[in-house]
This record gives sequence, C-alpha cells and structure tokens, in this order.
Amino acid sequence: MTASADVAIVGAGIVGLAHAWAAARRGKSVLLFERSAAAQGASIRNFGMIWPVGQPAGELHQTALLSRELWIEAARGAGFWLNPCGSLHLAYRADELAVLEEFFSQAGREYRCELITPAAVCDHSPGVRREGLLAGLWSASEMCVDPRQTLRVLPRWLQSTYDVLLEYETTIARVDGTRLTATDGRNWRAERTIVCGGADFETLFPEVFATAGLRRCKLQMLRTVAQSGDWRLGPHLAGGLTLRHYDSFERCPSLPALKQRVAAECPELDAYGIHVMASQNELGEVVLGDSHEYDAQIEPFDKQRIDELILAELRRFLVLPDWTIGQRWHGIYAKHPRLHVLTAEPQPGVTICTATGGAGMTLSLGLAEQMWQTRS
Repeated sequence: MTASADVAIVGAGIVGLAHAWAAARRGKSVLLFERSAAAQGASIRNFGMIWPVGQPAGELHQTALLSRELWIEAARGAGFWLNPCGSLHLAYRADELAVLEEFFSQAGREYRCELITPAAVCDHSPGVRREGLLAGLWSASEMCVDPRQTLRVLPRWLQSTYDVLLEYETTIARVDGTRLTATDGRNWRAERTIVCGGADFETLFPEVFATAGLRRCKLQMLRTVAQSGDWRLGPHLAGGLTLRHYDSFERCPSLPALKQRVAAECPELDAYGIHVMASQNELGEVVLGDSHEYDAQIEPFDKQRIDELILAELRRFLVLPDWTIGQRWHGIYAKHPRLHVLTAEPQPGVTICTATGGAGMTLSLGLAEQMWQTRS
C-alpha cells in the first residue's frame, strides 16, 4: 500500500522546514523528505542570523519581521536556543558614517533603528574596537540561532507536535504529479508537493533549472573556539563593507562613493565578494565571515587568501579575547539576479521554492506562511 499525505516536502533545510510547519499548522498531513541523515546544505552553514535590517524596505522587510515573530514562536515550542541580540553596523570612515546617517534619516522609523555614539556602541558590546569609531547604527530587530542545533531540533518538534512524518536518508528520484518515487523504489502520494532543495532541484527538474536564471554562490566562513568565561559579544556586529552587500542600503546617495573607495583600496574585497560580520552562538563560539564567489569561480578547495582578508577586515573593528579558529567551512546556496525567491510549477500540484539568496534564515518562515495563507 502506498503511503499518502496532503503535502510532501522535498528537502529538510530551513525552506523545507518552514513549508512543513506552515502546512502542518493548518491541519495538513505532511511527508518531509531529506536525502541525508540530517540537513547538510546551506541551512547549517551560515551565521544563524535573522536579519530584517538587511532586507529592502517594503514587502520583503515586512516578510522578515513576520519571520522574526514565527522564529520566536518556534523557539518557544521546539525549545531551541534563540537570542534576540539586535545588531550594530559600525562606521570608522567618513563615507561609512554618511551612509548610516542617510539610512537613518530615510528609513530609521520604518526599521526602528537608532544612530548612536561610540560610547553607546561600546555599552552594547565589549567586542567593538573603540579607536577610530565614529558611530553605530543600532537595530533591535535582529536575532540569532545556532543552525546546527535548530536544524536538528525543529524536525523532531514538527513530528512530535503535528501530523508530520520524517523520511530522512531518503532521496526522491522522481516526482510525477501526485506520485513521488525514491531511489530505493518506495513510493508515496501527496496532493501537493513542494521541492525545497536549493539549487539541487536541478536533479528533479533539469528543464526548469536550465531556464531559471539561478546562480550558485559559495561563501567561506570561520568559527572561533568558545570564548572563555562568560564573555559575550552582545549584538551581531557588521563592518562598513557590509553596507555594500545588503539591498536595504542601496537607497543611500553616499553608497557609490563608499563602493568606489573600497574598490580602489583593495580590489580583492570585490573580487571575492567579502563583507565582514560577527555573531556569537550559545556555546560562546564567534562565527565570522564571509565571502561570495559565483558560478565558474566556485571550486571545491577553499582559498586561504579569503580567510586572511576576512580576518584582517574583522580586526579593524572587532576585539576578541581569543581569536583561535576552531572550524572553517564553506557553503553554497542558490541566488537569482533579480528575484529574492524563485517559485515555479513544473507540474500541476508541484511547486519549486528556492533562491532566498543567502537570506533563508531571515525570510523562509515568513515566505512559507504567506504562501500558505494564499492557499488556505
């Protein structure tokens, strides 16, 4: 007898888990498939930042805030660590300060942020280098989870709390309408299937992938050993380079001059897409990163030079008791040049959902909730 459910989710990364929860909380029975014993992709290879301040004003920023509320609800239910730590963007150069001042003037009320003095910045975090600091942009909206813990705990909570059946170590080889077939020959049926495998939906639907316009992006990251004692970083910290990276700052008139200055001073930062941030998890480890290489640039071997550049830029604003690096890794995620989320329906009742462009932790819960609201 073929097992069946209302909804099948292929991929148990954060996008898949978000859709499984959104469907299950509406009373749907859910089959959740993951080819590995635990999710191994981009969802566990990131900072664990929920980062509304980086999303462009309007719909996506509101989606990020919705995600934030859902993360709080999920953490209460599932019992994983979540820290509403907030964030600080730091200015050490005049052009960085100009961008922060413009952002605050234009969007400070919408983003509920404050432009604060160096003394106030240092009150928020002992990890900020005081020398040369001009100001900081404080936002209380950002939060932190540990992706390794969250991606382990969330599926078990969904299974124990809702009508969700986990099928891990199960690779779906074919989706044909309401029928799903695994590589071992097992079959299931579902009224609706959602494929949430990032760029890996190429395996199931190569013809869609070929025309989707997706790019693959590789990032390199590092994590320190646990800081000794009770030392805590406090909020997420972001340097001036980060202003080049997030769409929310594109509105600032001074941003082109900042980009030009960075390109002239150190072209490698642009060549490797480096912007630098720091975040601390529950264990006391400080997560550091990151870089962005695309498509033909991507190779399986990490670049020592990228790590050197990341650490050098971090030391411009970050002070840590212990800089010992405990782990280094890379991740690869899907990104679309225009769309923040890519959806496609290759068959009736089958939806592909991917391309959150590195903002999966920030947007996925909200995006899934909004999609299921329209289907309810």
